[in-house]
Amino acid sequence: MSAPDTRQAAASQGAPFKAALVQMRTAKNVGANVEAASALIRQAAAEGASYIQTPEMTGTMEENRAALFAILHEEESDPALAAFRTLAEELKVHLHVGSLAVRASEHRAANRSYLIAPDGSIAARYDKIHMFDVDLPNGDVYRESTAYRPGEIAVLADLPEIRLGFTICYDLRFPALFRALAEAGAGMIAAPAAFTRPTGEAHWHILLRARAIETGSYVLAAAQGGKHENGRETFGHSLIIDPWGTILAEGGTEPGIITAEIDPAKVAAVRTRIPSLDHGRRFELVPPGEVTRLRVAGDAA
Repeated sequence: MSAPDTRQAAASQGAPFKAALVQMRTAKNVGANVEAASALIRQAAAEGASYIQTPEMTGTMEENRAALFAILHEEESDPALAAFRTLAEELKVHLHVGSLAVRASEHRAANRSYLIAPDGSIAARYDKIHMFDVDLPNGDVYRESTAYRPGEIAVLADLPEIRLGFTICYDLRFPALFRALAEAGAGMIAAPAAFTRPTGEAHWHILLRARAIETGSYVLAAAQGGKHENGRETFGHSLIIDPWGTILAEGGTEPGIITAEIDPAKVAAVRTRIPSLDHGRRFELVPPGEVTRLRVAGDAA
């Protein structure tokens, strides 16, 4: 008797459920952002969603380092996190706060995602691994590593119906992370984000659909959208994508919610149809000039 496929079992462990994504246009004031997010979270819960995700930087879109550190809190005293924990317990939902800026040390913040259980406890936390440091052709400059320290641990959590993998925004461009999460049993991968408009227009849909197809997973990406108080313009278009790469729901650029049914059995069906997660092989990369010709199957040693 063969051993059970733990990846497939973890990915298809429950009945269909409704998921919702909250799209925001976060400003600098934490209290106002929490109030705006909470109203949309309540709407999503009222529509029957048991898993609700908000975007990256739900708490504040403050990019000035000095101003950010003036309002930063450690996790234990963060007012936004406390408010969301209370709300999750009241609504009896799994509330996935895409990320909050929290104080990690005297000189560094963490861009941290939280999964809050229906009893208000923190079920999982994930610190964004890949930092977005770039000079864009339009003159925009982003130096995430100036204020934030990168995470070092990939994170999974079990919802009642499916195993969830965590990523945040720029992580989307690193497919090895998504594959590792899927190989560890994630059937749904979260990618809350604040993509810029130029990069979103070029890559948002393509990358998210590719990650879903490559891993045979649902990919859910709550997004920031529109022109923010700090002058930054984000792309919006929150997406729920199924394991075949089909877009089930999509937002525009305005704040609001989108919902879709998540069926864990579809993950198992797609991975059976295209079992690429089982077919990965280790290989050696040989620099140019070190091999005169490729060895083919059947060659003598």
